[in-house]
Amino acid sequence: MMADRKHGVPAPPTDSTVRSADWDSRDLSGEQHRRVAFVDVDLTEAVSRGAEFVECTFRGCRFNASTHEETGFINCTFTRSSFFDATFTRCKFVGSMFDGCTHDLMKADGGDWSFVGMPGADLRKTSFTGVRMREADLTGARFAGATVRGVDLSGAWLSKADFTRCDLRGSDLSSLDPFGAEIAGAVIDPVQAVTLATNLGLTVRDQG
Repeated sequence: MMADRKHGVPAPPTDSTVRSADWDSRDLSGEQHRRVAFVDVDLTEAVSRGAEFVECTFRGCRFNASTHEETGFINCTFTRSSFFDATFTRCKFVGSMFDGCTHDLMKADGGDWSFVGMPGADLRKTSFTGVRMREADLTGARFAGATVRGVDLSGAWLSKADFTRCDLRGSDLSSLDPFGAEIAGAVIDPVQAVTLATNLGLTVRDQG
């Protein structure tokens, strides 16, 4: 059963299907796809710059070792797809949903991942730097040992998320309830320490 989108919003319908295509090493730069269902498509080592996928569905697709720059995956749905060693630079995933996907060694640098749904996702071997993830659904997501630096997590759903040993320096932790998530061994900066203390209901003052 597929994980639900936030607030029970249904996935957009698709109008056409690409099935079992071999897009290994394909250059997708500048391509535009809207409401297309991609089923069992091999995108291994594919590259894209400025491509756009809007309200598309990816089922059983392989993005392994692919690289994407300034590409949009807007309000898309990814189901049982693999992102091993995939790199996304300044890409946009606003409103997209991930369910049953694998993300080992996936890297996201910059870009807008606001309102994404990644509940329960295994993100332990990922790196997110300078990414906007406002109001993302990260309920129960596993970031243990991951890098989440300079990420805007304001308004994100972080209940039961696991940030054990995660490098969180520079990220917005205003939505993080220290009692509702695992944070043992996480690396934070002094400003974040004050934020977490405030979230715990403590009053931080200097010694003056």
